[in-house]
Amino acid sequence: MIHVSNLTKQYAGRVAVDDISFDVQPGEIVGFLGPNGAGKSTTMRILSGYMPPTSGTAMVAGHNVFDESLQVRRQVGYMPESAPLYLDMRVKEYLHFRGALKGLSGKDLRVRTGEVMDLCGITDVRRRLIANLSKGYRQRVSLADALIHRPPLLILDEPTNGLDPTQIRHVRELLRGLRPQHTVLLSTHILHEVELTCDRVIMIHHGRIKACDTPRNLTRGLRAAGTVYIELQCGKDTAKKLDELPGVRKVVPEKGDGLWQAFSLRIESNTDVREAIQELAMKEQWRIRELHRKLPTLEDVFIELAAGDAPVRV
Repeated sequence: MIHVSNLTKQYAGRVAVDDISFDVQPGEIVGFLGPNGAGKSTTMRILSGYMPPTSGTAMVAGHNVFDESLQVRRQVGYMPESAPLYLDMRVKEYLHFRGALKGLSGKDLRVRTGEVMDLCGITDVRRRLIANLSKGYRQRVSLADALIHRPPLLILDEPTNGLDPTQIRHVRELLRGLRPQHTVLLSTHILHEVELTCDRVIMIHHGRIKACDTPRNLTRGLRAAGTVYIELQCGKDTAKKLDELPGVRKVVPEKGDGLWQAFSLRIESNTDVREAIQELAMKEQWRIRELHRKLPTLEDVFIELAAGDAPVRV
């Protein structure tokens, strides 16, 4: 569905997108992540036909975004981060207008308008002026706009921005329900939603792709360390003895509970020190009340990549 090869976008004095290449297969939901200013929105605008690249190739559904911009736009439903809505129009009126611009007419336009309003949860505000809607409702109107012409590819830039937790869950379920008829490329800062929704993740930093894999493989394969939490009754120098265990990177004392002391241990990736802790506790005659491991999350991987010290994986 998407084929990007050696794509570069330069502005005066800086490179926003630096020679990136990736593919997105039909029916995939792919998260496009990176810090602010990493090049995400620029790449999405290029793929949507709103901006030409400086060099390289970008293909959408077999069409070149530079030479066949109109054909590309027919294949894409694009939702920008700041939705450019007509505030003096009512919701249903606006969607009719946008659907007509995208080639719908007659009964098909009326039916499809009702379908996307139901999908996006805006039927109850269909007669209200967009200017009077909350930010969350405006986001949902913009999402309905992106969906109305049944595009095979959806490019969504921060689709859950301004939504409450219930609305975010609704959008997550909506995106899952769009497969396999639709391919989705989405950018968001809510990394937990990416883990729950996306088949693959592409991480970009300083205009270059730093990682491309499934969320599960990213958390396993990169250096992001896990954490072991322990609560116990112990003697002196406990932190030092825990720190000497193989695989432990750092011991952080936590707030205890009376006679019980608590520690968080940062450990190397693909390492489990719980058995070693139990053996040490038996040797030192410590009493353990709690011992569990917290695996690294996509947020941990994101922070390491943003820090610029994680390996490139594509």
